[in-house]
Amino acid sequence: MNKEFVTIDPTNTDNASVYGILSGSVGPRPIAFASTLDADGRPNLAPYSFFNVFSSNPPVVVFSPVRRGRDNTTKHTLDNIIATGEVVINSVNYAMVQQMSLTSTDYDAGVDEFIKGGFTKEVSEVVKPFRVKESPIQFECKVKDVVALGNEGGAGNLVICEIVKIHLQKAILNEDHTINEHKLDLVARMGANWYTRAIDGMFEVPKPLRNLGIGVDQIPEKFRYSSVLTGNDLGKLGNVERVPSAEEITAFLDNNEDLKLLITNKEDQELHLKVRDLINQDNTGDAWKLILA
Repeated sequence: MNKEFVTIDPTNTDNASVYGILSGSVGPRPIAFASTLDADGRPNLAPYSFFNVFSSNPPVVVFSPVRRGRDNTTKHTLDNIIATGEVVINSVNYAMVQQMSLTSTDYDAGVDEFIKGGFTKEVSEVVKPFRVKESPIQFECKVKDVVALGNEGGAGNLVICEIVKIHLQKAILNEDHTINEHKLDLVARMGANWYTRAIDGMFEVPKPLRNLGIGVDQIPEKFRYSSVLTGNDLGKLGNVERVPSAEEITAFLDNNEDLKLLITNKEDQELHLKVRDLINQDNTGDAWKLILA
């Protein structure tokens, strides 16, 4: 193996490159799926992979919303925490990873990522931000301190949180109430678009669009509440920038007489299965055409 090295001085390297090297080198990183409220009580939900547990007595976790490299602005999560001093940190398992990824889109302030991601709000017991009902573990937290690590784009902000209430789904527990890691099925971040599944290895999840994904809330209810489509399927459908036009739908059906017949005969189960197949083939555009047809 070639033992030669490329040596980099972070002070003379652009931030995007340094970030790419660090996020690709340090992993897998657990994900803090952070739920907050702004000063007006509007919900916000976003994932952060600069995160870990640092104490059990008192129970303390720390995560870091990084200042945006492109324009040096701060994340809504950080703004909300400074305003309210509260956060709920939800764990992320494989069943919800696509929906979680969708919420990392830079929606405008006030946009409810619970709705965009298709998640269910669960009222907390001690703090005001909502819990994510789909998350297998939820930590209600009071913020002890926020430590700014710099003022430039890419600088982190250590949010030091004391856990005041822990919620565990019974389905992930052994008989003695310890956590069954196989049932928990956590995922973690690697570099670029890569994630790793704790029980199965690595898989790839494309980042949300640079432009706004339309969100799970834009999927027609017949399909949003489908017994066939999973949360991951809905997350992929919600991460499109636009839905197909009427002309595109017509052209698609003209080239797929068998699918047109499914619609005409109202074969709902077969229709949902076909939509799922198209999504699994990474053909989300045609899946949308079939849904809207």
